[in-house]
Amino acid sequence: MTTQHRRLRTGQPIWLGKPASGVKFDALMDDISVDIAVIGAGISGALIAENLTEAGYSVAIFDRRKPVMGSTPASTALLQFEIDMPLHKLAKRIGLNNAERAWRCSKLAVDAMRERTRNLGISCEMKNRDSLYIAGDVLDAKGLHREFLARQRAGIETTFLPQADLQTRFGIDREAALMSFDNIEANPRKLALGYLKKAIDRGAHIYAPVEVANVEPRSRDVLATTVEGRKIRCKYLVSATGYELPAHIPKKGHRIISTWALATVPQPERLWPERCLIWEASDPYLYMRTTQDGRIIVGGEDEEFEDERKRDAKLSSKTHTLLTKLKKMFPKSIAEADYAWTGSFGSSTTGLPFIGAIPGMDRCYAVLGYGGNGITFSMVASQLIRGLISGDGHPDEDVFAFK
Repeated sequence: MTTQHRRLRTGQPIWLGKPASGVKFDALMDDISVDIAVIGAGISGALIAENLTEAGYSVAIFDRRKPVMGSTPASTALLQFEIDMPLHKLAKRIGLNNAERAWRCSKLAVDAMRERTRNLGISCEMKNRDSLYIAGDVLDAKGLHREFLARQRAGIETTFLPQADLQTRFGIDREAALMSFDNIEANPRKLALGYLKKAIDRGAHIYAPVEVANVEPRSRDVLATTVEGRKIRCKYLVSATGYELPAHIPKKGHRIISTWALATVPQPERLWPERCLIWEASDPYLYMRTTQDGRIIVGGEDEEFEDERKRDAKLSSKTHTLLTKLKKMFPKSIAEADYAWTGSFGSSTTGLPFIGAIPGMDRCYAVLGYGGNGITFSMVASQLIRGLISGDGHPDEDVFAFK
């Protein structure tokens, strides 16, 4: 069960340049017993721990780094329900019924994130934003219209904007776009820390740095052993290690790629109307959002390799490319980067995550929240894992299961 070691990110993510109140964590000095061990103290582990402590389980969280210091600070935190693979294309891959279920589940997860975060009183710069999905080299205007009809059939409110309307309303010169409603932008670091704090308030403990070297499922429990030889006995174990895969998780259907992002200087007077989340129907796709202090976050330019040295060497050139694309779309913007970073990123062949029981390992579960909806899928995972452990189940568990 030893996880891969990666240098998950390089450069300076904007979220590490903003102050955030940390959480308490301890070294693991003795053997412990707990209902549920969660491996990973990023956004996925935080949401899962909070949900399971609400259900009354005792929870301990373990991470080889300090909490929220892996991939989570590298997220651009466009919390959208739209899955990377368009609905009408996903239907051809996994069937219409399953594709619609996946999209509806993602939509409900965004709503749940908004409502639960507000209900828990977590302050994380969260703001409702509509989204624009603009024509590109994957979907032209006709392709976007097919996608519009597919979303209509699934009951997902969407507006088709032809070129003239897109230009007049948003100043974007593309042949068409789809507009969807009530997605979210947030500070992912504050979001994860907020959920960890709520779990701690209910009795959860975080242990770091701790590296789990071996996991042994047994008839009535799971025995995890750290590299130092400490024993962690738990009724269930949940692996939420992000893009550092545990050894026993099936690898088929997903891969690690490289991505780049930046945040501009503040420019509140030069932002586009309505400050929608923007992403392209292109490969590689471009995406943009704004921040509370009037910056523009731009990301994308993904490439299908995971060599960290090669990835890091491209940071300067990729930053230049992203700024050029920003300037082309919004000529009045100030295309100057205050922050720029690069990182490893999980991708699947369908754009869907893998969440559920690890085949051949009783009482062990894993979360691979891959694709551009990582945080949204983390919320799906928190609901689904709770249902599997409690025995209540989840209506869409088969859609995301390891196969």
